[in-house]
Amino acid sequence: MFKKIMKGAHRKASRTEANDSSMFGFDPPGRSGPGSNMVVNHSSRGSPLVPSSPGSMAATTQPPPMYSVEPLPLFRDVSVSERQSLFLRKLQICCFQFDFTDTLKNAREKEIKRQTLLELVDFIQSGSGKLTETCQEEMVKMISINIFRCLPPASHENTGQEPADLEEEEPYLEPSWPHLQLVYELLLRYVVPSDTDTKVAKRYIDHYFVLRLLELFETEDPRERDYLKTILHRIYGKFMVHRPFIRKAMNHIFYRFIYETERHSGIGELLEILGSIINGFALPMKEEHKLFLIRALIPLHKPKPIGMYHQQLSYCIVQFVEKDYKLADTVIRGLLKFWPMTNCTKEVLFLAELEEVLEATQPVEFQRCMVPLFQQIARCLSSSNFQVAERALFLWNNEHVVGLIAQNRSVILPVIFASLEKNIETHWNQAVHGLSANIKRMFMEMDPELFEECQQQYEEKQAKSKQVEEQRQSRWRRLDEAVEEREREDHMIT
Repeated sequence: MFKKIMKGAHRKASRTEANDSSMFGFDPPGRSGPGSNMVVNHSSRGSPLVPSSPGSMAATTQPPPMYSVEPLPLFRDVSVSERQSLFLRKLQICCFQFDFTDTLKNAREKEIKRQTLLELVDFIQSGSGKLTETCQEEMVKMISINIFRCLPPASHENTGQEPADLEEEEPYLEPSWPHLQLVYELLLRYVVPSDTDTKVAKRYIDHYFVLRLLELFETEDPRERDYLKTILHRIYGKFMVHRPFIRKAMNHIFYRFIYETERHSGIGELLEILGSIINGFALPMKEEHKLFLIRALIPLHKPKPIGMYHQQLSYCIVQFVEKDYKLADTVIRGLLKFWPMTNCTKEVLFLAELEEVLEATQPVEFQRCMVPLFQQIARCLSSSNFQVAERALFLWNNEHVVGLIAQNRSVILPVIFASLEKNIETHWNQAVHGLSANIKRMFMEMDPELFEECQQQYEEKQAKSKQVEEQRQSRWRRLDEAVEEREREDHMIT
């Protein structure tokens, strides 16, 4: 990605005629304005920065503040001893903020900043020199100034209209992305390398920084969310001290999404990170992680826009069951608790996830929940929506699921027999009709005696139901006759 960005030629810009920043549409660093009031919380820092050892670089002197955007020399054009100071001056240029809603406004200054960001990324990536702590601090400050901002409201906000389906909305693309992408690339190049000293970096990549980073997942721009996902994943892997805090902060995001807003663009990306985190959980699993499954992941099946993140959610759920098979009963009962009643699209998603969970379920755990589970599957089998019925019937294509059913057929077949018979007799869809007949035949070959018993019970129940219906109709007829008789008597009296 970075190599593609570097293809743009470096253009020389002429020196400005005046240094007065009132000529430009930006706020210089060091002055009041949106570009200068962003700071990074360094509560973990102690004394002023000094070299950590006699062999380390001397602390870099802060250059004077800059009040206009001017091109600076390239790193290769200055001596090694001057590069740290030049690095700080380039960071100052990158602290200037611009209005990207007008592409022609401050075009020269925008290009100077873009080229400067490219040089900074290249400098960090090349490892030309070890950054002093002052340079690291100022770099994180510059990154904070650029990425931590107020996100634009969602398209439905402040309009009085109902929010549209998130899956159908066109995503908002950040107009400042040409600069923002390079800032994220710089942060990524700072976090990823193995030679980055985490003891120093954690002073600047602290809890406050991570919390602000998590807030940015609400952006509608998928390009930005993709960078955030990669960066947060790297931070989680590199800074062990932040791991509990990141998990807790994610919990709070999920809780707010589930119980308050049901709107968040980055749930899928956060779950994708969690999938990797869960995969690394040690056994036996901590109680904290089990509570996270019960209180956050399972309730994430409740919100309406589940289709946007279901794939990632399903992966996380299955990871838990594969890590600890005893959680299968908890997960299946959780799915049944949030099973959709009127949303056929969600039902199809639930059935697909259920199949993946059952593949990782052991016979003992399966027996604990099989009765309520197959009562719900029976309702799906007889659904008038052919996609729901067909997806439920596809469970019998899975060998592991068929094996679990075969071991417990004496309990399961009586529960689902009526749904299979009704599909064969009355369902409008031919595919559902054919699949139901195949499953019925499978049970017949599996256990003829059980099948005959279920067939007999079904016929008796149908005959009894028919008799009850006839009695009900007979009572209604007698009631109608009594009403007519009363009306005739009243008519004769009058």
